[in-house]
Amino acid sequence: MNPVAKALWFIESHSAQDLTLDDVANAAGVSRYHMSRVFGIAVGFSVIRYVRGRRLTEAARALSNGAPDILAVALDAGYGSHEAFTRAFRDQFGMTPEMLRARGNLNGIELMEPIKMDETLLTNLEPPRVENLKTLLIAGLSERYDSKTCAAIPAQWQRFAPYLGHIPGQIGHTAYGVLCNNDDAGNTDYISGVEVSDFSRVPPELSHLRIPEQRYAVFAHRDHISTIRRTWYTIWNKGLPESGHQPAEGPEFERYGEEFDPQTGNGGFEIWIPIKT
Repeated sequence: MNPVAKALWFIESHSAQDLTLDDVANAAGVSRYHMSRVFGIAVGFSVIRYVRGRRLTEAARALSNGAPDILAVALDAGYGSHEAFTRAFRDQFGMTPEMLRARGNLNGIELMEPIKMDETLLTNLEPPRVENLKTLLIAGLSERYDSKTCAAIPAQWQRFAPYLGHIPGQIGHTAYGVLCNNDDAGNTDYISGVEVSDFSRVPPELSHLRIPEQRYAVFAHRDHISTIRRTWYTIWNKGLPESGHQPAEGPEFERYGEEFDPQTGNGGFEIWIPIKT
């Protein structure tokens, strides 16, 4: 069973408990960093958002069935007060618990139902090679995304394209898509960039990132770039666990060499995952 499948089972089996990201990661047998990355890719939500959505969904069901004590429902959902529960409920469903109970039905309510793993997302990957990489200085455009908004990353690359080959101090023609600064809510920074010799002459509108010397597991993506999510999904759910390597916290990146054609999306590229030594 892969880490996300274990996590989903654990969440559904322990929904009455006050679950944290650490609890779910421990149950899945991976680090909190690994859990945060793989869950968002696979499910489309952060662990915490999914847990909250599931609890509020069950609370909504109870209220639609006429639960007489809203505070009791709030406590069952993990909220210590009526006020905190009402705020979370309104954020999730756009109405108060009292309003839903008065309606007496769930019509038009977007519920967070239990998610079943989609094994069709798994693909065949070559075993990774291991590389030790010296410090990288990356300059490029940076945007912050969650699992829903990351569909806008190709447009970010379009905005960055005019800079390619024109950034002072650029080294070579390889481009990097760097993921960094992840948080428990499933947000991450994505930098479309290139390697530079130093940051002193980089245009002020571009972000800077120093990636320290690190050991990496390097996975090859040989299909069209449109299938990149499937490769990321397989790396975190199958490729990395089966490789025996443990992920290390730090920036991950897509490495687009000269073989990649940005006009057609063909040619292939590599995904570099930092691992513990």
